[in-house]
Amino acid sequence: MISIKCGNMVFPKIQAVLFDKNGTLEDSEAYLRTLGQKAARLIDAQIPGIGEPLLMAFGIEGNQINPAGLMAVASRRETEVAVAAYIAETGRGWFESLKLSQQWLEEADQQVRQTPSPLFPGSWEILQTLASAGLKLGILSAATTADVRQFVSTHQLGSYLQLQMGVDEGLSKPDPVLFLQACQALGVEPEATLMVGDSVGDMQMARNAKAAGCIGITWINQPENVQGADVIINQLDEIQVIQA
Repeated sequence: MISIKCGNMVFPKIQAVLFDKNGTLEDSEAYLRTLGQKAARLIDAQIPGIGEPLLMAFGIEGNQINPAGLMAVASRRETEVAVAAYIAETGRGWFESLKLSQQWLEEADQQVRQTPSPLFPGSWEILQTLASAGLKLGILSAATTADVRQFVSTHQLGSYLQLQMGVDEGLSKPDPVLFLQACQALGVEPEATLMVGDSVGDMQMARNAKAAGCIGITWINQPENVQGADVIINQLDEIQVIQA
């Protein structure tokens, strides 16, 4: 059996590790900030006055993005619904508002998704280390499944991962059913699976699914963003394999 050590904590009898994508393996801050700014401008051009409230809702202030804000942690569907609510406040019907939200967010995405976001330092190395130890690995992200697969393909991570799972329709983080579905797909029990993520939602999801443990990573040293974690790290190389 394999044990994982982080700081002063040891997680025994681990069979699998699930990683979040945005903010955990992928340094997506610049992309998410630019996407939010572009979407707010596009929508404001059609509905004057809505841009600034949208930026606040997105968690974007100037060149800063709140790592616990809507744009950083919500699924695309949740973001679409949030934007649609602002559009509906202008008197448009709900279905029209939702359609416009989807259309404008997709247009913004197409304009900013030119250069792939880089991996965080150590992302490739930790996946290689864990895979070499015989652990099953997967990505469980609030991004769409298509985005997850594109990320894996771009950075050539497919040989290390047995699961590439995003959120498309229906359930979103922190619903523990997502974690349970990921474990089922990997053929492991939640009690033998670790979650590594950068948000409270990741921690809540895994904890409520009775995961083996929750490792919160905060690259910017803001532990409140991973409240509920069993252990908090600032670099992925703090995850160490112990052969039991």
